[in-house]
Amino acid sequence: MPRATNSPASRARRKKVIAEAKGYRGRRSKLFRYAKDARMKAKYWAYRDRKTRKRFFRSLWILRLNAAARAEGLPYNRFIQGLKLANIQLDRKILADLAISAPETFRSIVAKARQALPANLIKILPHQKATTIP
Repeated sequence: MPRATNSPASRARRKKVIAEAKGYRGRRSKLFRYAKDARMKAKYWAYRDRKTRKRFFRSLWILRLNAAARAEGLPYNRFIQGLKLANIQLDRKILADLAISAPETFRSIVAKARQALPANLIKILPHQKATTIP
């Protein structure tokens, strides 16, 4: 009985791996053995970094909100607390975008958050002048 090698399927499988590794440098895009490892590692990094990107953007939004809220005289944690008490349900992504693109709208949101806070929680930041709360 002749030996069956399953050659067409094996070749197609290898060609598929090589095609997915197109664009990699050197032998990682030319040779099956190295392309297989490079592709596996790339998929691992892609999966891992999709989660990292979410963490990174959330921390970026928090940084922007902290800077914008402090410019209005309210630290980030009190700003978020005031938003919850005022029942303003905007997420950090939208708030950070508003802080950059529409400062006057963000200023009014900060004012509403400040009004919702109890009076004993509102402290004037060291770099702020003593002003009355509207």
